[in-house]
Amino acid sequence: MDNSAASAGGFDEGAALRKLVEIGIALSAERTRDRLLERILIEAMTLSQADGGTLYLRTDDQRLEFAIMRTLSTGAAFGGTTGHATGLAPLRLFLADGSENHRNVATHVALAGEPVNVEDAYTATAFDFSGARDYDRRSGYRSQSFLTVPLKSIHNEVIGVLQLVNAVDRMTGAIMPFAEAAQGVVLALASQAAVALDNHQLLDGQKKLMEAFVHVIARAIDEKSPYTGAHCQRVPVITEMIADAACAAREGPFSDFTLTPEERYELHIASWLHDCGKITTPEWVVDKATKLERVYDRIETVRTRVEILKRDAEISCLHQKLARPEQAAALDAALRIEMAQLDDDVAFLERCNRGSERMPADDQARVRRIADRQWRDGKGQMRPLLDTDEADNLCIRYGTLLPNERSIVNNHIVMTIQMLDELPFPRDLRHVPEFAGAHHERMDGKGYPRGLTRDQMSVPARIMAIADIFEALTAGDRPYKPAKKLSETLAIMERMKANNHIDPDLYDLFIASGIYLDYAHRFLQPEQIDVGHSESHQVGPRADLDQIDPEADTVM
Repeated sequence: MDNSAASAGGFDEGAALRKLVEIGIALSAERTRDRLLERILIEAMTLSQADGGTLYLRTDDQRLEFAIMRTLSTGAAFGGTTGHATGLAPLRLFLADGSENHRNVATHVALAGEPVNVEDAYTATAFDFSGARDYDRRSGYRSQSFLTVPLKSIHNEVIGVLQLVNAVDRMTGAIMPFAEAAQGVVLALASQAAVALDNHQLLDGQKKLMEAFVHVIARAIDEKSPYTGAHCQRVPVITEMIADAACAAREGPFSDFTLTPEERYELHIASWLHDCGKITTPEWVVDKATKLERVYDRIETVRTRVEILKRDAEISCLHQKLARPEQAAALDAALRIEMAQLDDDVAFLERCNRGSERMPADDQARVRRIADRQWRDGKGQMRPLLDTDEADNLCIRYGTLLPNERSIVNNHIVMTIQMLDELPFPRDLRHVPEFAGAHHERMDGKGYPRGLTRDQMSVPARIMAIADIFEALTAGDRPYKPAKKLSETLAIMERMKANNHIDPDLYDLFIASGIYLDYAHRFLQPEQIDVGHSESHQVGPRADLDQIDPEADTVM
């Protein structure tokens, strides 16, 4: 094709080549996919003096998707950052019979991997331009010259197609064919664009793979025990709600707080991984729904021993009545008293076994007295009704875990830190171990495992601590406690705030923004929602808090 006229029409090859260097640098620096696609098309239109253009992306199902469309003379703009979809169906690279689709110029270029320069779509016969002509009829536009080039990855695979429409003579404004020099420059730009796009897609694929892997780990932890529920999936929801509220604050302690998109993603990953160390926690501890539970709930064994005591008492009563029939009535009365006492003791032990509320010292002393009662085993040997381990478990003051068992559970955060510290996180995720590993720390330095103070913790880490506690308190799938109502939960957290356990400023934001209520309506049972936003600061008498140990309630 003779492009002398086109060259005289104002295409400056030298300027285009100089501009190409700048574009290559800009494309390599662009991190947002939509902006990258937009930049590729707009720069190609500028370099080639095109009035319009379309950028197609090749999909996994072998189609060309309309990603970006622009027309300068009509102001039409679809795809990219516009928020307006093109509304056009993808082009099939293969026909119904499995053969290659070379009818459309864009699909031909994608399949052949070579550029096509068409002077006038209305006179061209090699390709079907009926779609362009139909668009012209509907819009009043006149599609004439077309330059269609492939975007090839470093593996020489076509990952997209760049199509430019109607080269414009700068001097006259007339539509002209695309110059050969313009085609060469566009091919060079397409090569740079393909590398930038391929790198972006590679990074995006790695990011999606990592996120999917993170979600798989979180779900595996939640599925490991029927009692951990969806904790690892719900904590990120609360975390991100609080972070959004802090970023949106225009006054107060967080008026200057902000998170970049990269920092938000960093917090997102950290919140999903905050309990990854639980994968090492033994199930028998995680699943300890009652104080006496191990492989099974040993309260059943205690009941059996009491039944033996009742049987022996009844046999003893019968023997005594045979020996002293005149005392039968008194003996029967004494037996009824003893049976009632044994039934009462068993009911008491069953209540203690649940571990759902604080156990006072008097109840602990009663457990010890019951434990000392003797029963005769199958070998005729006398044994205490409760062995030392059973008595110790039943005397647990809060929850269902002994101190050593709670240490095993608490160790999950140590394992979380160790596991995350060993992962080679990229620079923009370098804070994940810090964010994820500090959610059991306290503002007063009495938390674990590092004993950090408020000043030693980042805002995201302090956010995660509140999210973890609120989810644990309101969850209805824990073995050691029933789901708490909002009033109970907020009462506990108010005390945590007063005791410098959680960040007071973040907790105030949590309340003032209504996050607790928004979350409740999404995830809690209706009967748990017993306060509204206007009642959030009247959350119950302080005296009730003495019955609750926050550490026992939030240990998981």
